[in-house]
Amino acid sequence: MLVVSEEVRTAVAERRPVVALESTIIAHGLPRPRNLQVAEELEAVVRDEGAVPATIAVLDGAPCVGLTKDQLQRVAHEDGIRKLGHRDLPLAVATAASGATTVSATALLAARAGVRVFATGGLGGVHRQWTQAQDESADLGLLARTRIAVVCAGVKSILDVGATLERLETLGVAVAGYGTDRFPGFYLADSGHPVDWTLHTPDEVAEVIRAQDALGGPDAALIVANPVPRAEQLDPALHARVLAEALEACEERGITGQAITPFLLGELVRRTEGASLEANLAAVRGNVRLAGRIATAWAGR
Repeated sequence: MLVVSEEVRTAVAERRPVVALESTIIAHGLPRPRNLQVAEELEAVVRDEGAVPATIAVLDGAPCVGLTKDQLQRVAHEDGIRKLGHRDLPLAVATAASGATTVSATALLAARAGVRVFATGGLGGVHRQWTQAQDESADLGLLARTRIAVVCAGVKSILDVGATLERLETLGVAVAGYGTDRFPGFYLADSGHPVDWTLHTPDEVAEVIRAQDALGGPDAALIVANPVPRAEQLDPALHARVLAEALEACEERGITGQAITPFLLGELVRRTEGASLEANLAAVRGNVRLAGRIATAWAGR
C-alpha cells in the first residue's frame, strides 16, 4: 500500500541518507505560488547536504514517500487537498482521497518506509487552557511510539510550551537542544524553557540515534530542537503583544477547539505584516539543512 519512490527506496536499501519532509506546509501553510517554490527549495537544501529528499503526501488514496515534480505540483496547486493526521490515513486510503500530511502522519509513513530523519517547522503540543478543553496534538502520542529523529524549531509558540515539555517527558520522548540549553519557541530562538540535554554536532545526534537502536528500548522519537537564528527570529516584544491580542480576540469571538490554531497563526501573520511567516520559513530552512547533515552522519555508521 505504501508507494515509495525508486530514489528513496534505493537510498534506504543502500543505507544512504534520506530526509523526510511533510507536505502540510505546501498545501496549507503558504500561499500559491510561493508554496511550490518553497517545496522545491527545501528539497534542494536536502540534496545540497548530500541526502535524498522524501516529501510525503497521500495522492488518490496512495501514501507516497518521495514525490515526483508533477506530484509536488499537485499538492501545491490542486484544490481540495485535505490535511491528514495519522488517524486520517486509513480513511484517506479507503476513500481514495488526496491530502497533505501533518507531523504525525509524515513521521508514521516515513518510519514505515525506513526513513529515520524527519525535518519540519514546529511540533504540535498541549494547547493553552488544557485543563478546560484537554486539547492536545496527536503529534505527541504518535512520536511516543515511533522511532524517528525529528528536527524542529520546538513547538508552536501559540501552545503551552511548558506543559508540552512535561507531556513529552511523561510519554518518554527524548528532547535535546541543538547548540542550546534553551527550548526554542518556533518563531523565537528561546521559548523561556530550558532543556536537559544539548547536542552540538550532527555526529553527536547520529550517536544518539545509534544508541536508541542499541538499547532496544520502546520505540519513541528523538526531538532535536534547533532554534531559528536570532537574527531571523520574530521580534520577541512584537510576538508577545500580537499573541496576547490574538488570544483575547479568541475569547471575545468564542473561537474554540480546532479553530483556535489556524486563527492564531493567521493573526500572527496579519498583525506582524508577514514577519512571522518569514521567521517560520527561516526556521524550516535551518531544520531541513541540519536534518540533511544528521542523516548523512547517521548513514556513515
